[in-house]
Amino acid sequence: MEVYNDLIDRCLDSQIVQTLKQDLLPDYIMNGSRRVHALALVLLMILGSTAAPASAQATDPKQPSTENPHMHFWGTSQMDQCWTHFDRNGSDGSSADGYGEKVFSGNGEQVDVDFTCRIQSGETFKNNMYLNANASIVIELEFQIEHTDCDEQRECQDLTLTLFKGTMPVASDSFPQIGGSDADENLRWEIPVAENMTVWNKSGEEPSIQIEFSKPGYSSALGCGFFLCGGWFRFYYSNNEDNYSVEANFPVVNLTQPGEGGDGDGGGIGGAVTDTLPGFGLSAGLGALALAAVAGSRFKREE
Repeated sequence: MEVYNDLIDRCLDSQIVQTLKQDLLPDYIMNGSRRVHALALVLLMILGSTAAPASAQATDPKQPSTENPHMHFWGTSQMDQCWTHFDRNGSDGSSADGYGEKVFSGNGEQVDVDFTCRIQSGETFKNNMYLNANASIVIELEFQIEHTDCDEQRECQDLTLTLFKGTMPVASDSFPQIGGSDADENLRWEIPVAENMTVWNKSGEEPSIQIEFSKPGYSSALGCGFFLCGGWFRFYYSNNEDNYSVEANFPVVNLTQPGEGGDGDGGGIGGAVTDTLPGFGLSAGLGALALAAVAGSRFKREE
């Protein structure tokens, strides 16, 4: 209630309301009907002004925003599930070791993985996500991959990442330098925001990242008792114990501007965004009505 009282006081002290009190209401004192209309108009302005801040304050840490643009990665220790959201502290259900790993222990067994990290179930976007068209998406991941060299007899695929917007792939790249060193390795992928990446619609176009890799594991003619056979693939999550940076940073903006962060359809008149500041359009419209009423009142007085 204190927040609402403060907002009401600020609204009553606003320039538009003071203009109504000085220029419009005195004329309405002699006319009961017009006085009721004026008071109703002031009340509507107060309600429209207070609705926006109350809605804007309801933030969800798992949702993207300009203050919360980092998408974090989580998953199981077996790496059979991988999910994402925007809450740095939301590691519930994720591996306590801070990574997932698949071990390929057979003699010469192929180190082969293909999995996708998607927005956590039930945490799809509640609002559209808009990106700065002049910036880049920056993805930082950490891997430990053990394998041997490729040859003509075996299939090989370098570590490959694909960024999806919903079901549509929007960027893909391979990283042949990652793997085979028996050490943790950092991957940094910068993706310039293209025209088809500026608007990510809610509940259908959330980002996901597919991770693919396939290279041969070690083999030994003397068996695997005392010699390394096969290999492994380890993917670190955002709660890793070594404080590796594992996240995707999206250059989120509040709304689309002409020529920035939009594909020509911002969802509003003239490319304006309709779902950025709840109640703002209502307040602006009521403000215009109030100014029109004041202008009409002055015109009648002059007559």
